[in-house]
Amino acid sequence: MEDKSMTLTEHLEALRRVLLVCIIALVIATIAVYFGFRDQLLVLIMRPIKEIGINPVFITPWEAFFTTIKICFVAAIFLALPVILWEVWSFILPALHSHERRLVYMLMPASIVLFAAGIVFGYLVVFPAALRFLLVTASEGFTPLISISRYFSFLTMFILPFGAVFQLPLAIMLLTHLGLVTPRFLAKNRKYAILIIFVLAAILTPTPDMISQTLMALPVIALYEVSIWISYLVRRKREEKAKEEGI
Repeated sequence: MEDKSMTLTEHLEALRRVLLVCIIALVIATIAVYFGFRDQLLVLIMRPIKEIGINPVFITPWEAFFTTIKICFVAAIFLALPVILWEVWSFILPALHSHERRLVYMLMPASIVLFAAGIVFGYLVVFPAALRFLLVTASEGFTPLISISRYFSFLTMFILPFGAVFQLPLAIMLLTHLGLVTPRFLAKNRKYAILIIFVLAAILTPTPDMISQTLMALPVIALYEVSIWISYLVRRKREEKAKEEGI
């Protein structure tokens, strides 16, 4: 393991450098998004609501501009993510043991992929269905007047939780690796897990309708079933390693 004999001042200086580099990367990425593919990004963001024949409006003179900046900033976070992850990883690397580094090397790429899969699933499958239900089916006879800032806030609040809940297999794998859960425990308490998933879906989705909550809960239940098999494989690997080491 690398030398950890850094003073508090040196740690703070290293942290300041990491934060500075991340901020600069975000600023550069935001400018690049704004001047590079702002129009394509706005088309992508607006597609779900325009597919049901609704054009968002802006109420104040600055609303459209600042909402566009916010959209570009959110996209810039993903664009600058490699730099941010590299800086954060470089900061915490000296404090980790070799086996901890291997665990991070394994979990980080999988976590990013699962987060992206959750976002894409929420945007392509659940959000359009929820939007159609709320603005067409459940609002028949009324004329929707949706501001661009409220629409983007709603979209963000709606799809980000999908990225979080799609981390379930990794969480189960880590808990199994630490010996806190077993595949037998997960299978035995499946009905309670399903209940908790539906409760969390009701909390995480910013809408009160059952359709959105169910569309979030169903893939998470499927991920839970996959997690049981992952837990089984991790458990078996731990047992085989323990036998090899004579524990």
